[in-house]
Amino acid sequence: MHDHTLPDPTQATPRDAGAAAPALVVIEDESTWRFPLPPAGAVTIGRIAECEVVLRDPSASRKHAQLRLDDGRVFVADLGSYNGTTVNGDPLTGERELRTGDVIQVCATMLVFHGGERKVDGPGTVDDAALHQRLALELDRAARYQRAVTIVAVRLPTAAARDLALAALRAAVRSIDTVGTDGATSALAVLPELTSDERGPALAAVVGALRGRGARVGWAAYPDDGVGAATLLAAARAAAAAAPPEQAAAADALARRITLGDATVVIAEPAMVRAFALIERFAVSDLPVLILGETGVGKDSAAVAVHHGSRRTGPLRTINCAAIAEGVVESELFGHERGAFSGAIATRIGLFEAAAGGTVFLDEVGELSLAVQAKLLRVLDGKAITRVGAIEARPIDVRVVAATNRDLRAEAAAGRFREDLYYRLSGATVTLPPLRDRPRELPLLVRELVAAACARLGREPVEVAPAAMHALAAYRWPGNIRELKNAMDYAAAAVDGDAVERWHLPPAVVGEPEAPAAAPPRQVSSAGPRTADGFRPIADELRALERKRMLQALRVADGVQTRAAELLHMPRRTFVAKMREYALHAELDGR
Repeated sequence: MHDHTLPDPTQATPRDAGAAAPALVVIEDESTWRFPLPPAGAVTIGRIAECEVVLRDPSASRKHAQLRLDDGRVFVADLGSYNGTTVNGDPLTGERELRTGDVIQVCATMLVFHGGERKVDGPGTVDDAALHQRLALELDRAARYQRAVTIVAVRLPTAAARDLALAALRAAVRSIDTVGTDGATSALAVLPELTSDERGPALAAVVGALRGRGARVGWAAYPDDGVGAATLLAAARAAAAAAPPEQAAAADALARRITLGDATVVIAEPAMVRAFALIERFAVSDLPVLILGETGVGKDSAAVAVHHGSRRTGPLRTINCAAIAEGVVESELFGHERGAFSGAIATRIGLFEAAAGGTVFLDEVGELSLAVQAKLLRVLDGKAITRVGAIEARPIDVRVVAATNRDLRAEAAAGRFREDLYYRLSGATVTLPPLRDRPRELPLLVRELVAAACARLGREPVEVAPAAMHALAAYRWPGNIRELKNAMDYAAAAVDGDAVERWHLPPAVVGEPEAPAAAPPRQVSSAGPRTADGFRPIADELRALERKRMLQALRVADGVQTRAAELLHMPRRTFVAKMREYALHAELDGR
């Protein structure tokens, strides 16, 4: 969850204030440090002490790359390193001029070029198209290197106020940040590389710089609020629209969490907000409510919300019409008298009588047979039921909520559902969108469900890595919320660290085939050891095999670690860690 507490804006200053010289932000392992660049000359990056920027990564070459500074311009070149150098993910060949925000990758180490302080009166504001392009580049970089990006949206009362505020906004951010227009009365800022601890002061600086202009500020963060540009922009804009004047609001603060008994419903997508607003209005009436949506989309939660919002004091009774045998549906709904049929040894009240004064929820109502549909219509019209085997009708006082994943209008046209019953049930209709159309809710639901799964397992909460969130956002979720819950239960059980990575997700979600069926047993060769002295621990043999295969992959991939990891279907971070564990760099570095 986000920390919504901001420092006092009157005390906030830009994070790079007074730091006009260009610099490198070096990110290796879990540490980050800053290396100020000289005004001119050369800066060598490598593993030996003679380099100006000394890296701890054993996979880096002794002298790996070099920066050349000339008249305010900075160029980078690879020095014939074994593993190569990339800039923004592209292999570096020859010399390349650096721009603010460029990412130099040296093996497992990332160096972000910071080109110096942006002057307020100089160029710096981009138009809508250029800002969206910059955002796409920053999100791609964040996905590659598992970094953070913050989107800040600013709403101002007039176009003139926006134009005046742009200079102040530029002065409040770092030179690595991008400020741009967003329509006639709004502005946007893209702030890469902000940690959660740094985000508060940076937002406070923005709010402080815009004080007195009637600005409303909203923000969203990658990947916590989404992974796509459209999703993050919509979230930041919505947060700005809801923010009080002269204040900043977080996108996830807009999410509603409705507690319905033991379940919690998270609502953030505009379509879901509208759907639950309708539910709240319909709940206080006695109209029948028909809830439409795909399987697993949350129709049962919507039915519970209708019941909780009603004035009824009786219970909520639910029946899944698709899960009961055709021969006992009528008995389940309306009850039966003793001796009404073979096996009816006692009188039994049905669902409608059991829900007296409350709500009956008919889940998957489209699965009812035409004969039962006819009897259900008579019950709804006459507000009375007749038990199976009885003669006299019994009055009932219940509210009916029905749900289905079928198109009942089309079913009625095809003769599979009574048209008169359809109109009787659809006095008020609510359609719930599928999970794939709710990108703003997906990250919130993922974190909620992972936390709940960890609590059930009795383990500490875990985070969800950006790569895993990307995979979850890309999946279509045919089973919707139900399938997502199962996937998060799987991930919570599979994770062995403090973060859910892509490989902790179910194979179907990440597009990998399920594990193949076990092969038939093979004949074991008799060429193995015949005495106890010929054996060693199986773990040692597996480690030796893994080391051998990693070394082979590195040689096939010409020493490029990313390619070698892909050959073995091993996450790159794991591959680099195992390289250190097995001291493979010693065999590869003999140059």
